[in-house]
Amino acid sequence: MFHGRSLYHGAQGDPDAGSVVTGARVESGRLSNMSFFKKIRGEEDLRTVMTGVKMGDRVLQVGAEDPKLAAMLAAKVGLSGQAAALVPDQGGADQVSKAAERQGVLVEVKVAPLRTPPFAQGWFDAVVVPELIGSMRPHERVGTLQAVNQVLRVGGRVVVIETAPRGGLGALFSSRTMDPHYRNQGGAEAALKAEGFHPVRTLAEREGWLFTEGMKPGQDAGA
Repeated sequence: MFHGRSLYHGAQGDPDAGSVVTGARVESGRLSNMSFFKKIRGEEDLRTVMTGVKMGDRVLQVGAEDPKLAAMLAAKVGLSGQAAALVPDQGGADQVSKAAERQGVLVEVKVAPLRTPPFAQGWFDAVVVPELIGSMRPHERVGTLQAVNQVLRVGGRVVVIETAPRGGLGALFSSRTMDPHYRNQGGAEAALKAEGFHPVRTLAEREGWLFTEGMKPGQDAGA
């Protein structure tokens, strides 16, 4: 069931005050529906396709590692949906907001620890986590994925997007920022399963990207 945005936590008073940073607000007089949909088609890429996000969805991107993706997701959900980003610092918020302004879309950005998202429980249809959890320390990764589970609705999806493993010198350079135990212990699939997502599967490895999906089950899923 869809609820009003008053369910957001921490958005007291002026919604643009405090930690809330917005991208370019799309006004009907400035951007027609036709040009908006044209923008969606023009900017869509493999990552937005693999997230499965559609018009009207509520989607959250965690982290500021890929600001342009947050803007493309906002274009994907359209004016009838909602796009948000959770970032740990103001620098990341500025990057996401600038990307949204360049694309002419609205992304609502919250600055907060990734383990304590200031959103209502069960609010989002989908959460996208690009290029993030593999470089985290174990306790940071656990806290972030637990937070993702909290803000997803039952039946909602989390999609982890990572650079696909490479061989040779590429593997050496990519491993410098990767937790050495992360992929050895099963990577994103194992991390998602450990925090209660079910089912979990690798969607694809294409164009240098690895996509892993987890679903938030209902309370009776294991019964």
